[in-house]
Amino acid sequence: MSAAAVGFAREALLAGDPASALGMLRSQASGGSEVQYWTASALMALGDTAAAGAALDAARTAQTLETIVGMGADIPRLSTDPDYAAQVATKLYAGQNVAMSSAVWDLAVKAGHQSASGWLTHGLALQHQGRAREAITVMRGALERWPSPALHQFMLYPHLLLDDRGQGYAAEARRWAQIHAPAPAASRPLSRRPLAGRKLRVGYVSPSFARTQIHQFIAPVLEAHDRDAVELFLYPAKADGEAIWPQPTTIRPIGDLGDEAAANLIAADEIDVLVDCWGHSAGSRLSLFARRCAPVQAGWINFIQTTGLPQMDYVLHADSPGQAPGGAAALEEPFSEAVWPIGPVFNVFRPAEGRLPPVPSPALTTGQMTFGSFNHPCKLTDATVAAWAAILKAVPSARLVLKYGYYADPVLRRATQARFAGHGVSPDRIQFRGHSTGEDYYKAFHEIDLALDPWPSPGSTTTLEALSNGVPVLSLAGPGHTAGVVYASSILRAAGLDALNCADPDAYVRAAADLARDLPALNALRARVRAGFEASAICDGPGFTRRIEAAFAEMAARAEARAAAA
Repeated sequence: MSAAAVGFAREALLAGDPASALGMLRSQASGGSEVQYWTASALMALGDTAAAGAALDAARTAQTLETIVGMGADIPRLSTDPDYAAQVATKLYAGQNVAMSSAVWDLAVKAGHQSASGWLTHGLALQHQGRAREAITVMRGALERWPSPALHQFMLYPHLLLDDRGQGYAAEARRWAQIHAPAPAASRPLSRRPLAGRKLRVGYVSPSFARTQIHQFIAPVLEAHDRDAVELFLYPAKADGEAIWPQPTTIRPIGDLGDEAAANLIAADEIDVLVDCWGHSAGSRLSLFARRCAPVQAGWINFIQTTGLPQMDYVLHADSPGQAPGGAAALEEPFSEAVWPIGPVFNVFRPAEGRLPPVPSPALTTGQMTFGSFNHPCKLTDATVAAWAAILKAVPSARLVLKYGYYADPVLRRATQARFAGHGVSPDRIQFRGHSTGEDYYKAFHEIDLALDPWPSPGSTTTLEALSNGVPVLSLAGPGHTAGVVYASSILRAAGLDALNCADPDAYVRAAADLARDLPALNALRARVRAGFEASAICDGPGFTRRIEAAFAEMAARAEARAAAA
């Protein structure tokens, strides 16, 4: 098909005539990936979801082969030599070309490739593109062939990308706990020293506290803990780098210990409240908690959903809207634990050093409204794309900037544009930025007038980073009080930006369009963002720590009362 013919089809689609566009595309001989991308977009616009999905997949594969042949790949060999195809797919994945990697992994598997690591990487490559259901299918197939607790944990995350109010994730988390973390036949004897007249002994479990993504969240707490009231124990995999914490802090590395030995060590420390800070992520030690290492066990920080373990007593969470004072958080998704509200925010956050001073809304200078998202591409669900496309159609001169390392992949970029084109948005209005660090990273915030939060899995660190750099963030606070929604909305509420919490997708689209049409109002809002963020409970390490200490003391007191009554 000629470039001119593709252009005619494109113009028809963007003018609101997808049927004519599809007719033009189908009347021509195959013209490579561009014809297939525009065919997928036309089918999306016509509401033929199944056919659109097949066309989009074919377009991704075609573009991948067109691209990697220029990289020296032996295309015929990909379909006949599974080991060769796996090598190519692995190299693509290592280069963050996740969409191209998944296309080649598909060829490798069809050619007979069999390995747990290969199938897992295939699933992760799909997940990173936001193809959650396909990722779950591949990972479930891997789990059936090579069952393991670690592989099963990888399959949990893509469930959070499904718009089912956390039901699928919770069911899978409980299944993981039943299979991989059953309770021992005999209960572990635990110290029952009276709480009165002594310090509370609190232990935290994480692969690392100084060198992982939780550092910006837990450092203010570990530094602010009242050592006159709390004896602090950290259980990382290794002690390396953990000497930075204020003393006295006991460091007990458990990375070289099996679950039984680690559980015995923690029990011997007579911990009153043991807190998992890692959740169902690679390197997790959740199976320890099935062995009941402390009278109180709680989940916090890295995962805000249920662990699925019946032996986990509590999950800490921010207060929910409409929650009665002192009452349980009103979350709709199922939890194996009791949800313990700890105040207006779920955690505190310490912005990294090197931030630049915030700037006025760039549209005042450029004359063009720029919406942006620095979120992981996996969070661009169909519902999110539909809403963001509606915003761009309501503000015809605006553009959307998507920034993440995986957007180095040309197939991911083009497929993302095709999804927006299915809603009538021209591909050139969707622009991409790759990974950056240091000053270049902070300068990227100066390009964005209004950040857009996705759903059903909203931003967390990305939202905090945007606010800390002076960029307002628009979020969907409803429908439904799921853990992710409550977390995202609590951040904005605490920063004095509750007006940016929208009740439904229609309100979300209206709010974005209204702000884009009133740049002075948007700029006035922007001027309040960083100051409101820094003055909020999100940045109040001592205040948050006092609340969490009070929560731990109350949990321990309840456990002591139950033991006395038994």
